[in-house]
Amino acid sequence: MATTLTKGDLAQVIALARVRHGLTWAKIAESIGKDPVWAVAALLGQHPLSAGDAATVAALLDLDDEAVAVLQLVPYRGSEPGTAHDPTIYRFHEALAVYGPAIKELIHEEFGDGIMSAINFQMSVERRPHPAGDRVVVTFDGKFLDYAWQHAARQAQEVTK
Repeated sequence: MATTLTKGDLAQVIALARVRHGLTWAKIAESIGKDPVWAVAALLGQHPLSAGDAATVAALLDLDDEAVAVLQLVPYRGSEPGTAHDPTIYRFHEALAVYGPAIKELIHEEFGDGIMSAINFQMSVERRPHPAGDRVVVTFDGKFLDYAWQHAARQAQEVTK
């Protein structure tokens, strides 16, 4: 039997069920032993859950077997249409549009030619009190991945010298 429930549909069902059951995202994450940022991303369709974790979430939120199966599917990440229109998400796009080139230059200056992994990655969202209004502190913590082909080419040149 083919599933008709998409990860996007299920994200809406989960968000509503969470409110209905009076649960916080942090409490759901704790119930499956996962980091809150990762767990929320998974429940919104960006990561697959293990069968056990999917069953735990389903029990907490009164979800059916189809939802348990969908929670375990590997997603097409970052594929939700229109998310850049949400003001919170748009501000991240805006911040990266303004500061992205500077971040890239600073990463290259500090680490060399490469990228920050979004696979070997952790993220946190915290509140920091401030007299002018509380601050949102978002930390991206990704492994540096250098472009290994450059190193291989350099090593080959050094061997031929």
